[in-house]
Amino acid sequence: MATDTGKSGGTWSALRRFLLENGALTALAILVVVMSLLSDDFLTAQNLLNVGVQAAVIAILAFGVTFVIISGGIDLSVGSVAALSATVLGFLATVQGVPIWSALPLAAATGVACGLVNGVLIAYGRLPSFIATLAMLSIGRGLSLVLSEGSPISLPDSVAVLGRSLGGWLPVPVIIMLVMVLVTAVILRRTFAGRAMYAIGGNEEAARLSGIRVKRHQLGIYALSGLFAAVAGIILASRLASAQPQAAQGYELDAIAAVVIGGASLAGGVGSAFGTLVGALILAVLRNGLNLLSVSAFWQQVVIGVVIAIAVLFDTLRRRSGGGGGAGSGADSGTNGSRRKRGIRLAVAAAATALVVGALSFLTPNSGTETTRIGMSLSTLNNPFFLQMRDGAQAEADEAGVELVVTDAQDDASQQADQIQNFVSTGVAAMVINPVDSDAAGPPVGGANNADIPVVAADRGVNEAHVETLVASDNVEGGRLAAQELADAIGEEGRIVVLQGTPGTSASRERGSGFEEGIAEFPDIEVVARQPADFDRSKGLDVMTNMLQGNGDIDAVFAENDEMALGAAAALSSRGEEAVVIGFDGTPEGLEAVAEGTLYASVAQRPAELGRVALRNAIAVVEGESLEETVMVPVEVVTEENVDEFG
Repeated sequence: MATDTGKSGGTWSALRRFLLENGALTALAILVVVMSLLSDDFLTAQNLLNVGVQAAVIAILAFGVTFVIISGGIDLSVGSVAALSATVLGFLATVQGVPIWSALPLAAATGVACGLVNGVLIAYGRLPSFIATLAMLSIGRGLSLVLSEGSPISLPDSVAVLGRSLGGWLPVPVIIMLVMVLVTAVILRRTFAGRAMYAIGGNEEAARLSGIRVKRHQLGIYALSGLFAAVAGIILASRLASAQPQAAQGYELDAIAAVVIGGASLAGGVGSAFGTLVGALILAVLRNGLNLLSVSAFWQQVVIGVVIAIAVLFDTLRRRSGGGGGAGSGADSGTNGSRRKRGIRLAVAAAATALVVGALSFLTPNSGTETTRIGMSLSTLNNPFFLQMRDGAQAEADEAGVELVVTDAQDDASQQADQIQNFVSTGVAAMVINPVDSDAAGPPVGGANNADIPVVAADRGVNEAHVETLVASDNVEGGRLAAQELADAIGEEGRIVVLQGTPGTSASRERGSGFEEGIAEFPDIEVVARQPADFDRSKGLDVMTNMLQGNGDIDAVFAENDEMALGAAAALSSRGEEAVVIGFDGTPEGLEAVAEGTLYASVAQRPAELGRVALRNAIAVVEGESLEETVMVPVEVVTEENVDEFG
């Protein structure tokens, strides 16, 4: 062996082989070092625990996906299955009053049932795994929305405790993640089912000819993936203290990415529990570090995509170089000696990583800056309303000479919880939170309360936690004003449709309820259809087109934001039909459409002013001033007659 090493280049060859076989672990170590050097806040005990918590849900999902990918399949449904399982738990425990000890197994059984349906479609229906699980992705999400009626369901404290910490410092999600990685490793390495997964992924026909019951094993594989998705969904719901029907959107892609980054091959036959854990940690470290560095959420997506592409290229290079028998391979189960050597190498690498991290944690100073830093977490920046809110807050910050750190939750309550945790660990002076959901924001804001960091809520309130003040437009009153304006425009009689926002979000619920209250005063106005279009213009166009096809002549449209209103106006124009269209938000493009007559009206919220006022109040509380419990920024209906008053 020493001779071979010498012939192939000595130390350099050994190092190259080690890096090929343990690339994910090496990448994680390098990433930790780089983030530690770039951010003084990264290597703190609190932040490292944050990384663990933020990795937990994706890691548990990814462990289930690991079984599928090793066997040569794919599972796109795990995010929806996680949301459905959590919704079932909330529905049973809260709505139906089922005891927790019964509700938890039933929620887990929901995940298993979804996995079994996938397995039946793939093994016996001969559907490609991509198609079968894509169908389950839609079915699971739809059932979650049906069961919850589009609204979050609060969880009892006995379940919410799973998202908290033991002794105030050891997060329960991290403990569960470590238990699940051990379970995954045992299944893969110590059971016949695990060996069968590698055999099926390596060559399904050869596995069948060797006596392995491939179809039966596929059922078990997808059932395991569904079970792990259910556990992840329960943990996610526990962190948010509520079951969110729209939770875990896109998490299936992160789970697959974690498995691939961890060294598994999409061709099947290669993968490991440890590699998947490292892959999930890499994604969590990347997101955490980029948040600490105030990198735009849009650029974060670019970085994650580049990392995934590099991981797949690295996997190809490894297999071409004969390094496929690394830590994650099923083909490496040859001799006990090779396993022992590999285990020693991994132990040495892990010890070296721990030493580097430990040394840096002592060398890295605590965060310290003379400039007051205020964190601002917005529900999304993919909407002109919140872009204006950010710009108004930034203008106020520039005038006051404070540093404003803005993050984008991308309408994901879990991601927002992570961002609030990161603000706590970096020790911002105050926070401005625009919640994705008022209930889900409660637990992370409660963490800020425990750290004595003042929080100002913007546009939407925070439930079950303390905020210094709520700076908001009155969405309910805005809905009522829209109903009155619409009724006046059509002479208090006619047929109308309503375009709703993203189901379950606070803004959609409040604007919708205000409009319903207002329009109920006009008995001659018939609401012929209500459909969600997710606050998106293109969806507003498509949904409105379908409504016109199914409902004939329409006299008016109320859309819960300007983007959907503009989409509805485009649908009407394309069919040569006319109707009164009223939007909500008063965005620049919306107001321009009002001036041109494309929209009849918009309920203007003055989002830039809302952002300014929210930040002004955050600065005031840092300086020790007392605040009013609620600060209302007035809403106003903007029509062609008064649109010139709005800049």
